[in-house]
Amino acid sequence: MAIQRQSGGARRLSVVVPATDVSGLEETLISVLEHRPDNSEIVVALGSPYDDPWNIREEVTFVDAAKGSGLVGCVTAGIAAARGDVIHILAAGWQATSGWTDAAIRHFAQSHVAAVVPLAVSEADHEQPVSAGIRRTAGGRSATVVPRRKAGGIVTGALPSAPLLEAGFWRADVIREIGLSTACGDALAAADLAAGLTASKADVVLEPDSRVVSGPPQQRRSPFLAGLHAERLFWRSLSCERAVPALLAHGGEVLRHAALTAPVGTFAMLAGRLAALVQFGSCFGRTRQLRALMREAAIREAEGDSSARTYRIDEPHDVSRPHIDQPTRELKRSA
Repeated sequence: MAIQRQSGGARRLSVVVPATDVSGLEETLISVLEHRPDNSEIVVALGSPYDDPWNIREEVTFVDAAKGSGLVGCVTAGIAAARGDVIHILAAGWQATSGWTDAAIRHFAQSHVAAVVPLAVSEADHEQPVSAGIRRTAGGRSATVVPRRKAGGIVTGALPSAPLLEAGFWRADVIREIGLSTACGDALAAADLAAGLTASKADVVLEPDSRVVSGPPQQRRSPFLAGLHAERLFWRSLSCERAVPALLAHGGEVLRHAALTAPVGTFAMLAGRLAALVQFGSCFGRTRQLRALMREAAIREAEGDSSARTYRIDEPHDVSRPHIDQPTRELKRSA
Protein backbone atom coordinates (compact mmCIF):
# COMPACT_ATOMS: atom_id res chain seq x y z
CA MET A 1 0.00 0.00 0.00
CA ALA A 2 1.34 3.41 -0.93
CA ILE A 3 1.80 5.86 1.91
CA GLN A 4 -0.56 8.84 1.61
CA ARG A 5 1.06 11.95 3.08
CA GLN A 6 -1.11 14.85 4.14
CA SER A 7 0.00 18.41 3.57
CA GLY A 8 -1.31 21.72 4.86
CA GLY A 9 -3.88 22.32 7.59
CA ALA A 10 -3.68 22.11 11.37
CA ARG A 11 -1.88 19.11 12.84
CA ARG A 12 -2.85 17.11 15.88
CA LEU A 13 0.22 16.07 17.85
CA SER A 14 0.65 12.89 19.86
CA VAL A 15 3.48 13.00 22.39
CA VAL A 16 4.47 9.38 23.01
CA VAL A 17 6.54 8.77 26.16
CA PRO A 18 8.02 5.25 26.15
CA ALA A 19 9.03 4.13 29.64
CA THR A 20 10.89 0.84 29.88
CA ASP A 21 11.00 1.50 33.64
CA VAL A 22 9.54 4.31 35.72
CA SER A 23 12.81 6.00 36.67
CA GLY A 24 12.84 9.42 35.05
CA LEU A 25 9.21 9.14 33.91
CA GLU A 26 7.81 11.77 36.29
CA GLU A 27 10.46 14.35 35.35
CA THR A 28 9.55 13.84 31.69
CA LEU A 29 5.81 14.09 32.33
CA ILE A 30 6.21 17.24 34.42
CA SER A 31 8.18 18.92 31.61
CA VAL A 32 5.68 17.85 28.94
CA LEU A 33 2.62 18.91 30.94
CA GLU A 34 4.21 22.22 31.88
CA HIS A 35 4.91 23.08 28.25
CA ARG A 36 2.07 21.09 26.68
CA PRO A 37 1.25 22.39 23.19
CA ASP A 38 -2.29 23.06 22.03
CA ASN A 39 -4.13 20.38 20.05
CA SER A 40 -2.08 17.55 21.51
CA GLU A 41 -2.44 14.32 23.45
CA ILE A 42 0.07 12.57 25.71
CA VAL A 43 0.45 8.79 25.55
CA VAL A 44 2.68 6.98 28.04
CA ALA A 45 3.68 3.45 27.03
CA LEU A 46 4.74 1.46 30.08
CA GLY A 47 7.13 -1.48 30.05
CA SER A 48 6.79 -1.88 33.83
CA PRO A 49 4.02 -1.12 36.36
CA TYR A 50 3.30 2.49 37.34
CA ASP A 51 0.90 3.46 40.14
CA ASP A 52 0.16 7.01 38.91
CA PRO A 53 0.61 8.63 42.34
CA TRP A 54 -0.36 12.07 40.97
CA ASN A 55 -3.63 10.80 39.47
CA ILE A 56 -3.07 12.32 36.04
CA ARG A 57 -5.01 9.78 33.98
CA GLU A 58 -7.43 12.47 32.88
CA GLU A 59 -4.58 14.33 31.21
CA VAL A 60 -2.44 11.39 30.10
CA THR A 61 -3.32 8.12 28.36
CA PHE A 62 -1.46 5.15 29.83
CA VAL A 63 -0.99 2.00 27.74
CA ASP A 64 0.84 -1.17 28.69
CA ALA A 65 3.53 -2.61 26.45
CA ALA A 66 4.31 -6.29 26.75
CA LYS A 67 5.93 -7.05 30.09
CA GLY A 68 9.67 -6.51 29.96
CA SER A 69 9.51 -4.60 26.66
CA GLY A 70 12.54 -2.62 25.63
CA LEU A 71 12.45 0.82 24.06
CA VAL A 72 11.26 -0.47 20.67
CA GLY A 73 8.40 -2.40 22.25
CA CYS A 74 7.26 0.59 24.30
CA VAL A 75 7.45 2.95 21.32
CA THR A 76 5.43 0.50 19.22
CA ALA A 77 2.71 0.29 21.88
CA GLY A 78 2.59 4.08 22.16
CA ILE A 79 2.32 4.58 18.40
CA ALA A 80 -0.53 2.06 18.21
CA ALA A 81 -2.51 4.11 20.76
CA ALA A 82 -1.67 7.55 19.33
CA ARG A 83 -4.27 9.46 17.30
CA GLY A 84 -2.26 12.43 16.06
CA ASP A 85 -1.15 13.29 12.54
CA VAL A 86 2.36 13.83 13.93
CA ILE A 87 3.94 11.58 16.55
CA HIS A 88 6.63 12.95 18.83
CA ILE A 89 8.62 10.36 20.75
CA LEU A 90 10.21 11.59 23.97
CA ALA A 91 11.57 8.78 26.13
CA ALA A 92 11.31 8.73 29.92
CA GLY A 93 14.32 10.55 31.35
CA TRP A 94 14.33 13.16 28.56
CA GLN A 95 12.66 16.53 29.09
CA ALA A 96 10.70 19.02 27.01
CA THR A 97 11.45 22.75 26.91
CA SER A 98 9.22 25.76 26.31
CA GLY A 99 7.79 25.79 22.76
CA TRP A 100 9.82 22.77 21.73
CA THR A 101 7.20 21.45 19.29
CA ASP A 102 6.30 24.69 17.47
CA ALA A 103 9.03 24.90 14.84
CA ALA A 104 9.14 21.11 14.37
CA ILE A 105 5.42 20.78 13.61
CA ARG A 106 5.53 23.47 10.91
CA HIS A 107 7.81 21.33 8.73
CA PHE A 108 5.10 18.68 8.29
CA ALA A 109 3.08 21.08 6.15
CA GLN A 110 5.50 19.92 3.44
CA SER A 111 4.45 16.47 2.25
CA HIS A 112 8.02 15.30 1.52
CA VAL A 113 9.09 15.71 5.16
CA ALA A 114 8.82 12.41 7.05
CA ALA A 115 10.75 13.18 10.24
CA VAL A 116 12.14 16.13 12.19
CA VAL A 117 15.20 15.91 14.45
CA PRO A 118 15.12 18.09 17.57
CA LEU A 119 18.35 19.40 19.05
CA ALA A 120 19.21 17.56 22.28
CA VAL A 121 20.85 19.85 24.81
CA SER A 122 22.57 19.51 28.16
CA GLU A 123 20.43 19.65 31.29
CA ALA A 124 22.92 22.05 32.87
CA ASP A 125 23.04 24.41 29.87
CA HIS A 126 20.24 24.54 27.29
CA GLU A 127 22.59 26.36 24.93
CA GLN A 128 25.02 23.42 24.94
CA PRO A 129 24.13 20.94 22.17
CA VAL A 130 24.62 17.24 22.86
CA SER A 131 23.22 15.38 19.84
CA ALA A 132 21.26 15.90 16.64
CA GLY A 133 19.93 12.52 15.56
CA ILE A 134 21.87 9.61 14.09
CA ARG A 135 23.75 8.96 10.89
CA ARG A 136 23.65 5.55 9.18
CA THR A 137 26.51 4.62 6.87
CA ALA A 138 26.41 2.31 3.85
CA GLY A 139 28.76 -0.07 5.67
CA GLY A 140 26.25 -0.68 8.46
CA ARG A 141 27.33 1.72 11.17
CA SER A 142 25.14 4.02 13.23
CA ALA A 143 26.72 7.09 14.80
CA THR A 144 25.24 9.89 16.85
CA VAL A 145 25.45 13.25 15.08
CA VAL A 146 27.30 15.54 17.48
CA PRO A 147 26.62 19.25 16.88
CA ARG A 148 29.02 22.00 17.91
CA ARG A 149 28.28 25.51 19.04
CA LYS A 150 30.19 28.18 17.15
CA ALA A 151 29.92 31.93 17.07
CA GLY A 152 26.53 32.69 15.59
CA GLY A 153 25.00 29.21 15.61
CA ILE A 154 25.16 25.42 15.53
CA VAL A 155 27.18 23.34 13.07
CA THR A 156 27.29 19.60 12.45
CA GLY A 157 29.95 17.53 10.74
CA ALA A 158 27.30 15.26 9.21
CA LEU A 159 23.60 15.52 8.52
CA PRO A 160 21.24 13.18 10.39
CA SER A 161 19.67 10.20 8.63
CA ALA A 162 16.95 9.92 11.28
CA PRO A 163 16.05 11.17 14.75
CA LEU A 164 17.22 9.29 17.80
CA LEU A 165 14.58 6.77 18.79
CA GLU A 166 14.42 8.47 22.20
CA ALA A 167 13.55 11.88 20.79
CA GLY A 168 12.11 12.67 17.38
CA PHE A 169 9.08 13.84 15.39
CA TRP A 170 7.53 11.52 12.81
CA ARG A 171 4.72 11.77 10.30
CA ALA A 172 2.24 9.31 11.79
CA ASP A 173 1.18 7.60 8.56
CA VAL A 174 4.81 7.07 7.57
CA ILE A 175 6.04 5.45 10.78
CA ARG A 176 2.90 3.29 11.00
CA GLU A 177 3.09 2.06 7.43
CA ILE A 178 6.76 1.18 7.79
CA GLY A 179 6.62 -0.12 11.36
CA LEU A 180 9.30 -0.62 13.99
CA SER A 181 11.47 -3.71 14.25
CA THR A 182 13.29 -5.35 17.13
CA ALA A 183 15.74 -7.06 14.75
CA CYS A 184 18.54 -4.57 15.38
CA GLY A 185 17.85 -3.97 19.06
CA ASP A 186 17.04 -0.69 20.75
CA ALA A 187 20.45 0.82 19.99
CA LEU A 188 20.20 0.43 16.19
CA ALA A 189 16.44 0.68 15.68
CA ALA A 190 16.74 4.31 14.56
CA ALA A 191 19.36 3.35 11.97
CA ASP A 192 17.05 0.59 10.75
CA LEU A 193 14.34 3.25 10.36
CA ALA A 194 16.83 5.43 8.49
CA ALA A 195 17.32 2.77 5.82
CA GLY A 196 13.62 2.93 4.97
CA LEU A 197 13.74 6.71 4.89
CA THR A 198 16.63 6.47 2.43
CA ALA A 199 14.76 3.98 0.26
CA SER A 200 11.67 6.16 0.01
CA LYS A 201 13.63 9.39 -0.54
CA ALA A 202 11.76 11.23 2.19
CA ASP A 203 13.26 14.24 3.90
CA VAL A 204 14.61 14.41 7.43
CA VAL A 205 14.83 17.92 8.90
CA LEU A 206 17.14 19.11 11.65
CA GLU A 207 15.34 21.84 13.61
CA PRO A 208 17.64 23.65 16.08
CA ASP A 209 14.72 25.65 17.51
CA SER A 210 13.14 22.44 18.78
CA ARG A 211 15.11 21.58 21.91
CA VAL A 212 14.83 18.66 24.28
CA VAL A 213 16.96 17.99 27.33
CA SER A 214 19.07 14.88 26.78
CA GLY A 215 18.29 11.89 28.97
CA PRO A 216 20.43 9.01 30.23
CA PRO A 217 22.50 7.07 27.67
CA GLN A 218 21.37 3.63 26.56
CA GLN A 219 22.80 0.70 28.42
CA ARG A 220 25.84 -0.82 26.77
CA ARG A 221 25.24 -4.09 24.95
CA SER A 222 27.41 -7.15 25.18
CA PRO A 223 29.93 -7.51 22.33
CA PHE A 224 27.92 -10.48 21.00
CA LEU A 225 24.68 -8.47 20.76
CA ALA A 226 26.54 -5.46 19.35
CA GLY A 227 27.92 -7.67 16.57
CA LEU A 228 24.60 -9.43 15.97
CA HIS A 229 22.59 -6.23 15.66
CA ALA A 230 25.21 -4.42 13.56
CA GLU A 231 25.41 -7.29 11.07
CA ARG A 232 21.64 -7.48 10.82
CA LEU A 233 21.48 -3.73 10.22
CA PHE A 234 23.88 -4.00 7.29
CA TRP A 235 22.11 -6.84 5.49
CA ARG A 236 18.66 -5.42 6.18
CA SER A 237 19.79 -2.10 4.65
CA LEU A 238 21.87 -3.32 1.72
CA SER A 239 19.12 -3.13 -0.89
CA CYS A 240 18.92 0.65 -0.60
CA GLU A 241 22.67 1.06 -1.29
CA ARG A 242 25.01 0.40 -4.22
CA ALA A 243 26.07 -3.16 -3.48
CA VAL A 244 29.80 -3.17 -4.26
CA PRO A 245 30.75 0.08 -2.46
CA ALA A 246 28.55 -0.96 0.48
CA LEU A 247 30.22 -4.37 0.76
CA LEU A 248 33.66 -2.75 0.72
CA ALA A 249 32.58 -0.25 3.35
CA HIS A 250 31.16 -3.10 5.41
CA GLY A 251 34.50 -4.89 5.42
CA GLY A 252 36.12 -1.76 6.78
CA GLU A 253 33.39 -1.42 9.39
CA VAL A 254 33.94 -4.98 10.66
CA LEU A 255 37.66 -4.26 11.02
CA ARG A 256 36.90 -1.02 12.85
CA HIS A 257 34.50 -2.82 15.16
CA ALA A 258 37.05 -5.56 15.83
CA ALA A 259 39.68 -2.99 16.79
CA LEU A 260 37.18 -1.18 19.01
CA THR A 261 36.32 -4.34 20.96
CA ALA A 262 39.86 -5.74 21.11
CA PRO A 263 41.18 -7.67 22.80
CA VAL A 264 38.53 -9.03 25.16
CA GLY A 265 35.36 -8.59 23.14
CA THR A 266 36.52 -9.20 19.57
CA PHE A 267 35.74 -12.93 19.47
CA ALA A 268 32.25 -12.43 20.94
CA MET A 269 31.53 -9.58 18.50
CA LEU A 270 32.57 -11.70 15.51
CA ALA A 271 30.50 -14.60 16.84
CA GLY A 272 27.48 -12.28 16.93
CA ARG A 273 28.07 -11.24 13.33
CA LEU A 274 28.40 -14.89 12.31
CA ALA A 275 25.11 -15.68 14.03
CA ALA A 276 23.45 -12.90 12.02
CA LEU A 277 24.83 -14.38 8.80
CA VAL A 278 23.39 -17.77 9.72
CA GLN A 279 20.01 -16.01 10.05
CA PHE A 280 20.45 -14.25 6.71
CA GLY A 281 17.11 -15.50 5.38
CA SER A 282 15.27 -13.35 7.91
CA CYS A 283 16.37 -10.26 5.92
CA PHE A 284 14.46 -11.21 2.76
CA GLY A 285 11.18 -9.68 3.89
CA ARG A 286 12.97 -6.45 4.73
CA THR A 287 14.64 -6.43 1.31
CA ARG A 288 11.26 -6.75 -0.40
CA GLN A 289 9.90 -3.90 1.68
CA LEU A 290 12.76 -1.52 0.90
CA ARG A 291 12.47 -2.29 -2.81
CA ALA A 292 8.74 -1.55 -2.64
CA LEU A 293 9.51 1.78 -0.99
CA MET A 294 12.02 2.57 -3.74
CA ARG A 295 9.43 1.75 -6.40
CA GLU A 296 6.90 4.04 -4.70
CA ALA A 297 9.50 6.82 -4.59
CA ALA A 298 10.25 6.36 -8.28
CA ILE A 299 6.53 6.61 -9.09
CA ARG A 300 6.22 9.81 -7.05
CA GLU A 301 9.18 11.30 -8.90
CA ALA A 302 7.66 10.35 -12.25
CA GLU A 303 4.44 12.07 -11.18
CA GLY A 304 6.31 15.21 -10.23
CA ASP A 305 6.26 14.74 -6.44
CA SER A 306 10.04 14.92 -6.07
CA SER A 307 10.48 18.09 -4.04
CA ALA A 308 13.19 16.59 -1.83
CA ARG A 309 15.96 19.03 -1.05
CA THR A 310 19.34 18.88 0.59
CA TYR A 311 20.78 21.65 2.72
CA ARG A 312 24.22 21.24 4.25
CA ILE A 313 25.43 23.11 7.32
CA ASP A 314 28.99 24.03 6.35
CA GLU A 315 29.10 27.40 8.08
CA PRO A 316 27.61 28.57 11.38
CA HIS A 317 23.92 29.42 11.15
CA ASP A 318 21.66 31.24 13.53
CA VAL A 319 19.79 28.53 15.44
CA SER A 320 16.46 30.18 14.69
CA ARG A 321 16.74 28.95 11.13
CA PRO A 322 15.84 25.35 10.24
CA HIS A 323 18.24 23.14 8.32
CA ILE A 324 17.00 20.36 6.11
CA ASP A 325 18.83 17.08 5.79
CA GLN A 326 19.18 14.96 2.72
CA PRO A 327 16.36 12.55 1.87
CA THR A 328 15.96 9.45 4.00
CA ARG A 329 12.83 7.02 5.28
CA GLU A 330 12.13 3.29 6.50
CA LEU A 331 11.29 -0.12 8.10
CA LYS A 332 9.50 -3.39 9.06
CA ARG A 333 8.69 -5.71 11.92
CA SER A 334 11.22 -8.41 12.56
CA ALA A 335 10.11 -11.92 11.80
